[in-house]
Amino acid sequence: MSGGPRAALAVRPYRWWFIAQIVSASGLITQLVAAAWLVLHWHGNGLELALMSVAGLGPTLVLGLFAGSLVDHLDRRLLLISTQTLLGLLSFTLYLLLITGAAGYLQLLAISLASGIVNSADAPARQIYVLDLVGPERVGGAVSLYEVVLNLSRVLGPALGGALLAASGAAACVLANAISFLAPLVVLLIHRPNARPGTGDPVSGRPRRPSAIEGIRYAWSRPLLRACILLAAASGPLFVSSVLLPLLATHAFHLGSGGYGLLLGLFGAGALPGALLASSRPPRGEHVRLLAILTGLLMAVVATAPDRPILYVGMLATGTTSIWMIAAANTLVQLRTTEELRGRVMGAWTAALPGTVPVTALIAGLVADTFGARVGYCAAGGLILLAAVAHWRAYTEPQG
Repeated sequence: MSGGPRAALAVRPYRWWFIAQIVSASGLITQLVAAAWLVLHWHGNGLELALMSVAGLGPTLVLGLFAGSLVDHLDRRLLLISTQTLLGLLSFTLYLLLITGAAGYLQLLAISLASGIVNSADAPARQIYVLDLVGPERVGGAVSLYEVVLNLSRVLGPALGGALLAASGAAACVLANAISFLAPLVVLLIHRPNARPGTGDPVSGRPRRPSAIEGIRYAWSRPLLRACILLAAASGPLFVSSVLLPLLATHAFHLGSGGYGLLLGLFGAGALPGALLASSRPPRGEHVRLLAILTGLLMAVVATAPDRPILYVGMLATGTTSIWMIAAANTLVQLRTTEELRGRVMGAWTAALPGTVPVTALIAGLVADTFGARVGYCAAGGLILLAAVAHWRAYTEPQG
C-alpha cells in the first residue's frame, strides 16, 4: 500500500522538489498562455494552435520509448540537470527573439520543437526521480502531489501570465518561465537521492544495452497496464489545454481575452481535490474506469452548456474527475511495473501522454475548426469514454 501526500512530503528532498516543481510548472503555463495569445494574434485558428502542440510534443511520441530506456540506465539526477538547463536556455532564447522583434510563428515552432526533444527525456526522468526520492511505499502520495503541482500551475500560471501579458507583454511571460527553471536546478544540485538506476540484467547481473522495445512489450502484455496507457493517450486533448480550451472560451462562449485563463484556472481549482482524492486510497482499475466514464460525460456537459454557470461548474467537476483518473492510472502503472523496467514503461506512458497529443490535438483542432469548438470538446470526451469501455474487462482482471 502506498503512502499519502503527507508521507511523501515528510521526505525533506522531495518536499523541496515539490515546491520547485510548482514554480517551474507555473512558469511553463505562463509561457504557454503567452504563446497561445501570440498564435491567436498572428493567425487566430485551431490548426495553428494544434501545430504548436505537434512541434512541442511530437518528439515525445517518437523518442519517448528510447528516452525511457536511457532513464533506466543513466543517473537520473545528472540527466535532469542537463535537461532542465537546456529547457531554461531555450526559453531564454525565445525571450531574446521576442524583445529584439525577431520572433514569428516559425521561430516559435522551432523553439517548441527543440524543447519537445529535450522534454522527451526530461518527462520520464522526472517521474522516476520522484520514486528515487520517496521510495515505492510513498509513490502513491508523490504521484498525487505531482498532479497537485500541475493543477496549482493551472491556477498560478494563468494568473501570472495574464498579469504579465497585460502589464509587460508576451516576452515577460517567457522570461518568467526561463527564470523558473532555476528552482528545480538548485534542488537537483543540492540533493542526491540514495536510489540509482540499475544497469545490469535482472537475472545475470551483467551489463546490457538499453532496449527501448522491452517497456512497451512488457506493458502491452499486461491488460491493466495496457488499458491505463491507452486511456492516457485518449486523454491528450483534455490535458493539453492550448488547443480546445482557448477555442471553447473565445469562439463558443465569447468570454473575451481573459476567458481562456478563467477556464484554465477553474479546471485547475477543481483538479486540486481530485489529486488529493487520488492519494486517499490505493488505486484500483475499477476506480480508474469509473472516473474515465464520468470525465467523458462531464466534458459533454461542458461542451453543450447552455450558459456560463453550467460551463463553470462543469469545468470544475471535469478537473476533479480527470485528475483523479489520471493520477490513479499513473500510480497503478508505476506500482505494477518491475523496478528494472520502470523507466521504459514510464517512457511508454509519456509517449502516450503527452506524446500522442500531436495526433489527437491536430484532429481535435481540425474538428473544432470544421464543426465548432463545442463539437471538438465533446469529441475529446467521447474518446475518453471509448477508451474506458473498449477495455472494460482489463480494469477488473487481477494483476500479478
